[in-house]
Amino acid sequence: MGRTVRAALLQTDWTGDKGTMIDKHEAQAREAAKQGAQVMCFQELFYGPYFCQVQEPEYYSYTEPIPDGPTTKRFQALAKELGMVLVLPMYEIVQAGLYYNTAAVIDADGKYLGKYRKQHIPQVKGFWEKYYFTPGTGGYPIFDTAVGKVGVYICYDRHFPEGWRALGLNGAEIVFNPSATSRGLSEYIWKIEQPAAAVANMYYVGAINRVGIEPLGDDDFYGQSYFVDPEGKFVGNQGDPYKPELIVRDLDMDKIKTVRDRWAFYRDRRPDAYDELVER
Repeated sequence: MGRTVRAALLQTDWTGDKGTMIDKHEAQAREAAKQGAQVMCFQELFYGPYFCQVQEPEYYSYTEPIPDGPTTKRFQALAKELGMVLVLPMYEIVQAGLYYNTAAVIDADGKYLGKYRKQHIPQVKGFWEKYYFTPGTGGYPIFDTAVGKVGVYICYDRHFPEGWRALGLNGAEIVFNPSATSRGLSEYIWKIEQPAAAVANMYYVGAINRVGIEPLGDDDFYGQSYFVDPEGKFVGNQGDPYKPELIVRDLDMDKIKTVRDRWAFYRDRRPDAYDELVER
């Protein structure tokens, strides 16, 4: 009997405040569980607006400690209640002035497994992220969850193939890429990059993007969230380009081995020939 994982993504719009945004995500996690989902990932900085269109210290107030903050604790309890693995992208504080764009990973029994901190931080118009985020520490961890080996790569990270490969070398079976990315900038590569990464590394990718126009920006987030398999094929339809949507898909995990036995990319890598990749 093959191994199938039912996985969920939520693309949604900003409610106007943190409390109702968290409530919305809890409600949608419960709905995903009703549909049989075993793992779910929320969008980048899920409980807040995407505030990086401006550079204002007031938005540091969205930070929380991880895992000791209230949102992590709340969703640990929810994960345990629902028996669902949860990936929670949040704004992490270590100390005043030291903040990370981070995803916490919670196992289906409510145990906190660890965190991934966004490694690549953009600083371009509308995405002034270096003002808010320190480049990630801790490398490219893989979390051994109830549904298998899960990795995270956050938004702008996806433009850098090295991290995708590191996640694969570390054993990833599913990599979630929570994002907040706008129509005018990146829509033309949204349907190319993650499928290409899935093919090159032979694992599943769950790509999440927000929807709607938020108060701080004049460009809209274009949704179109999706799962893609190790052959680069979309698993079911992509999400709506304008409306909130809960996406639940069945992932055939046996396909990973099938594809890896067909294309032995990990065998045929030449790390001895790649020195120039780590030079400026």
